[in-house]
Amino acid sequence: MYKQDFLNKANTSENFGEKKVFYVIALASVLIAMMFGLFAVTANPIIISLAVALVGGFFLVTKPIWMVWLLLTSGLLVVGMLPLYLDFLASKAAWGVSILGFILLFLAFFRIAIFPEAGKVTPAFVWFALFFLIYAIFNSLLQWHTAFEFLGGIKRYFQMYGLLFMLCWYDFDERDIDRWKIFLLIVAILQLPTAVYELLVFAPLLASTWGVAAVDLVAGTFGSQKDGGGANAEMCLFLIIMMAFLLARHKEKILSFNRLAVFLSILILPLFLGETKAVIVMLPLMFLVLYRHEIFTRFHYWLIGFISAILLVAAIGYYYLSLSPKPVEQQITEVIEYNFQNKGYGGQHLNRTTVLTFWAEKQGAHDPVSFMFGNGIGSSHTATRGHIAKHYPRYGIGLTAASTLLWDLGIVGLGLFIAILIFAWSCTRKLWKESNLPSVRADAVAIQAALVLFVFHIFYRDSLLDLPSIQIVFTGLLGYLAWVHRRHFYSVHEKRKPI
Repeated sequence: MYKQDFLNKANTSENFGEKKVFYVIALASVLIAMMFGLFAVTANPIIISLAVALVGGFFLVTKPIWMVWLLLTSGLLVVGMLPLYLDFLASKAAWGVSILGFILLFLAFFRIAIFPEAGKVTPAFVWFALFFLIYAIFNSLLQWHTAFEFLGGIKRYFQMYGLLFMLCWYDFDERDIDRWKIFLLIVAILQLPTAVYELLVFAPLLASTWGVAAVDLVAGTFGSQKDGGGANAEMCLFLIIMMAFLLARHKEKILSFNRLAVFLSILILPLFLGETKAVIVMLPLMFLVLYRHEIFTRFHYWLIGFISAILLVAAIGYYYLSLSPKPVEQQITEVIEYNFQNKGYGGQHLNRTTVLTFWAEKQGAHDPVSFMFGNGIGSSHTATRGHIAKHYPRYGIGLTAASTLLWDLGIVGLGLFIAILIFAWSCTRKLWKESNLPSVRADAVAIQAALVLFVFHIFYRDSLLDLPSIQIVFTGLLGYLAWVHRRHFYSVHEKRKPI
């Protein structure tokens, strides 16, 4: 009898609990509907996209794997293509991807706070990345200028850092990592048909206005503009990094020569379709890092590869020079002038060399804070008229990531950013020495080649601090390295992985 009464009470309590949940959900639904009605009335695309991304984010919070998939597919295949086809959606989609990246960032921080064990085997370069983020925020708060400048700078710099921390601290399964590797290879393969289409369809539309420079919009899925310009250099950087991974796996006898030849032939062709002369530097640089050990152990093997790389670079260089009606000597002179001498780049007063010397000229004992700590994040951004950029109109002080970091965060900020890459190199070196797995050794040396290319890129372009597509490649590669490091540690020490 007592048992039956207890069961009746339990059922009554359970029903009452279900009713409470129903009422809470109903009330929340009404409030959310009212809130979204207010958002819709504003007709502000940023507010609307923010609201939609937040709702989508809440549904995806319990599925970090889905969030990573959504970030990779939208960031690498969708956002960069929209300006050419659906320009009115481009900015909204870019904001959505950025918000998704920040949701991943908060999820990563939440995980490390709830499960401190997840951070015990974190490699040093990840801590430097976290310290760089914290330094940028607090330094900019202390040098506050406007909310627009601060929030815009934080968004541009760190919109994809969530991918790095999530790959490090969340225990993704090896099958998920392998699927993402295959996806990145598919993205690399897709650059060829998209680049060919852009060259044949969109480039001729701009030829009358931009001339030879019209081919700059040939950037595959990495981002182009209908009115000219694109992330061609970033597409080339990504393809060369993927080539490094394929070559490294062939070195370790994981990938057959026939498959390597097929993949390389597809990945090399888009390099000829744009006009990124930096390819002439990046390709040999990748080759030298990847095969540096063979110089002493298998010199004949290295020499054959080096000659092949030089011939490929010569072919690409000849193709680039043939695009212009100007004499070859004049083109070479102009390249030297707007990269190393006093001629401005892209109609601006500064180029990739003078942008650094100009910063140095403006430093002195009168303002040591600017030298050490910069002027706050976003201060040098020309497109949004940062308060330092306003002082130097048409100078292009934020032409490269290096100059942007110096103006925004000073010597300390640039040093921290480079420290991330240095300690990542140290991590790959340790993996290469300690691991007996061919896949780990291959990926370690390929990541080393990528790190050197990233160092080159921060003195070449500012996209590592601004462009979501290449930021996904950058943070994803560092996050993958952190994941491999943790897996290697647990395999060596035979410890149970964190929850």
